[in-house]
Amino acid sequence: MAEAIAPEQLSAEAVRLPITEIASFMREHLGQRKTAYIGGVNDPKMVARWIAGHSTPRDHAQRRLREGYQAARLLVSAYGDETAQAWFFGSNAQLDGEAPAYVLRHARDWEELRLIVPAAHAFLSLWRSQ
Repeated sequence: MAEAIAPEQLSAEAVRLPITEIASFMREHLGQRKTAYIGGVNDPKMVARWIAGHSTPRDHAQRRLREGYQAARLLVSAYGDETAQAWFFGSNAQLDGEAPAYVLRHARDWEELRLIVPAAHAFLSLWRSQ
C-alpha cells in the first residue's frame, strides 16, 4: 500500500478541506450509511446532500467527520477500504472496547473525539511492527 502520511499533513488536510470533500472521501471509502452513522445522522441521504452542498453538517457532525477523516485517510492509504471499515466498526482496546465509529457518533466533547486518531496510529504501529 501507499507510504505513511505525515501527521502534520493529515491534520492540516482535515482542517483545510471543505466539509463536502471530507464527506465525499468518507462516503467513497466507508460507504454512505457508515458515513452517516459516524456523522451522527440517521438518514444516509444527508451525506449526499452534504456532498452536493445542499446542506451543511452541524458543527458537532463536522468535528466527527473531520476526526473520522484523519483515521480513515491513515487506514485506507495503508490497508485499503475493507480494513478501514473493519477498524471503524470493530471493538478497539484503545477505546475501552468500543468501536471507533461508535465513539465518534456518541462523543459529546473534544476529549472523546481526540482519541480516534491516536487509536488509528496505534493500529498502524501494531501491524507494521509484526
